[in-house]
Amino acid sequence: MSTTPVDSPTERRKITTRSFARKKQRREPISMLTAYDYPTALALDRARVDSILVGDSLGMVVLGYENTLPVTMADMLHHCRAVARGARYALMIGDMPFMSYQVDVNDAVRNAGRFLQEAGMDAVKLEGGREREAVIRAIVGAGIPVMGHLGLTPQSVHQFGGMRAQGRSAAAAQRLLEDALMLQDAGCFSIVLESVPARLAELISQRLEIPTIGIGAGAGCDGQVLVTHDLLGLFERFTPRFVKQYANFYEQMETAFNAYKADVETRSFPAQEHTVEMPEDEWVQFLEDVDA
Repeated sequence: MSTTPVDSPTERRKITTRSFARKKQRREPISMLTAYDYPTALALDRARVDSILVGDSLGMVVLGYENTLPVTMADMLHHCRAVARGARYALMIGDMPFMSYQVDVNDAVRNAGRFLQEAGMDAVKLEGGREREAVIRAIVGAGIPVMGHLGLTPQSVHQFGGMRAQGRSAAAAQRLLEDALMLQDAGCFSIVLESVPARLAELISQRLEIPTIGIGAGAGCDGQVLVTHDLLGLFERFTPRFVKQYANFYEQMETAFNAYKADVETRSFPAQEHTVEMPEDEWVQFLEDVDA
């Protein structure tokens, strides 16, 4: 029997943007999940998840904001650095937060570069279609891989009037397809399609040479992404309809916390096995010294 560790470099090579392209060509589904800390990134890497997105969704599921808009560059870089310390093989993508790329192209390139230079990411993701073409071209031109994001783009929540599915009319679907082709032409290596009709997402995926990653966009995309806190049942405020919940960690946490509180109050914790002891002769000497 081989003694090679499961996550040994001989067993798995680093996932890159070229790996994404090859998976598209071979029709191999791409797996992606979010992470915002070291232990989660480590677990995802050991599970051989292809890509880790440090999403600005951390604003809601970690920092407790109502939406993603208050998230800052400092927030994102902090969490990206933690993830980079835990993941060795997954393609790591940092989400560019609101107002870090919308105002000035030079600032956008500089901010994108910080994700790679300061936070150890392999690529960045940003939201928007044709209105982001110049920014995407500039960032890609600086040697920074860019993942696009179309459909429901959470940073535009106020413009949409809420978290609403996109591309449901013929005109809106046409615009989404055009935007997807434009993002590909601008240099994106992949595109997230969020909350768009499954048939539309499948058609876009077929028309593009670059892979699509779906979230609430059906099984016709080249890969799938979910917010890990949704998947694990760690976010209690709401669960999007497109989420498959694989566990209910929030309920388990509450049970564990209640049990801990009860043990403390009944003095059943800490028990003998949780306690550090002093050698008896040292204890006797200590008492003698104290009483002297």
